[in-house]
Amino acid sequence: MAGASSDLDFPSRLDEAGDPFAPLRAASTDRPFVVAQIGQSLDGRIATVSGESRGISGPAALDHLHRLRAHVDAVVVGAGTITADDPQLNVRRIVGPSPARVAIDPGGRLDQTGKWLTEDGARRILISAAPTKAGPGVERIELPWRDGRFAPRDIVEALFARGMRRILIEGGARTLAAFIEAGRVDRLHVLVAPIIIGSGRAGLDLAPIPALAQALRPRVNVHILGGADVLFDCDFSGAGARR
Repeated sequence: MAGASSDLDFPSRLDEAGDPFAPLRAASTDRPFVVAQIGQSLDGRIATVSGESRGISGPAALDHLHRLRAHVDAVVVGAGTITADDPQLNVRRIVGPSPARVAIDPGGRLDQTGKWLTEDGARRILISAAPTKAGPGVERIELPWRDGRFAPRDIVEALFARGMRRILIEGGARTLAAFIEAGRVDRLHVLVAPIIIGSGRAGLDLAPIPALAQALRPRVNVHILGGADVLFDCDFSGAGARR
C-alpha cells in the first residue's frame, strides 16, 4: 500500500510514557478489553454546527486511528455515525488487518448500503433490537432494548462471546458517552488537533455531575504526534477513573 507504514508498533515520536498500543497487546484473553477513541479540536469539538468533521484530525492522528483499528478485533459505531459520515472502518493508512465492523442500529434506520458493508473479508455485524434485514453476509445480533438504549455491557459481552476480545468504540459522541458512563471503557484515546472551531458538536456529552469531586480522573500519558496533533492516552482501570 503506497505511503503505508510497515508495522503496528507506532515507532515515531513517542515520549517517555511508552507505547500507547502496549496495553492492547498485553490485554488478558479472559475478558474483553475496550478502547474508545475520539478526535477533536482544542475546544473539544468533533464537528461544526452543520456537521462537517473531515479535516479536524491531521495525518498523524489518522495514522494513529488506523493503527488502533489494526490492534483490535472489532470496531463499533452507532447508526448516526454511519448515516452522517459513511465510514469505511477499515485499515488503509498502514499495513495491518482490518477488524470486524459493528454497527449499532436499535431503530432500524440503516439500509443495506454504506461503505461499512463492503465485502472485503472483514466480518460485518449489525446489532439491533428487532429482526432486521442485515444484507448478504452480514451477521446480526439481537439484544434487549432497555430504557431507550442498549446496555453497553450486553454489546461487549455479545461480541466477546463471538471471539472479539479487543473492541474499539469509535463513535459517535452518544455511543462513546454511553460506554464511558457504563464503566465499560478500559482505555480512551483522545486525539486533539491544533484547531479552534468555536462552536459545534461536543466530543463527549456525559451526564451532569454536581461537583468536581465526582469527575472522572483517569491516569493519562501524553504523546506529541506529527503535525502538532496530541494524543491523550487515558487509563480508566485505576481508582477515580470510573463513576
